[in-house]
Amino acid sequence: MSDAVMSEQTIVIRGRKVVGGVAEGEALVTRDRISGWGGIDPRTGTVIETRHELRGQSFAGKVLVFPGAKGSSGWSAMFHMTRLMNSAPAAFLFNEMTTKMALGAVVTHSPSMTDFERDPLECIATGDWVRVDADRGVIEITKKNNASGDRP
Repeated sequence: MSDAVMSEQTIVIRGRKVVGGVAEGEALVTRDRISGWGGIDPRTGTVIETRHELRGQSFAGKVLVFPGAKGSSGWSAMFHMTRLMNSAPAAFLFNEMTTKMALGAVVTHSPSMTDFERDPLECIATGDWVRVDADRGVIEITKKNNASGDRP
């Protein structure tokens, strides 16, 4: 077995399904809440909020790991547009359930989870590979390798 395969670490977290389904992809992690209306470009899935730590980065096709939504009820409309434009996240993992977060998750049709046994913001880093099985309430995280073995 190669060193790369042997050095992979997998972490499993359990949580509660919000929207069912299974998806996997590269993680995009932020400790900042995301504003839908005026905070994202739904055409590209890019965060455009001026002071956001992810400004200029796209969540399209990625597993978005974040505390939750902020802003107005326009949040769900903007995330609905990401689904229509094929720029939605592959899955949502978030800590705080609000009505705008729930509706946003539903309209994107992306597997979504919350109420975790461990905080995903503590376990997942941007670039890790994440498999979300919302139907079973299981997240599998394969840590990204790097030369030093340290977390990025």
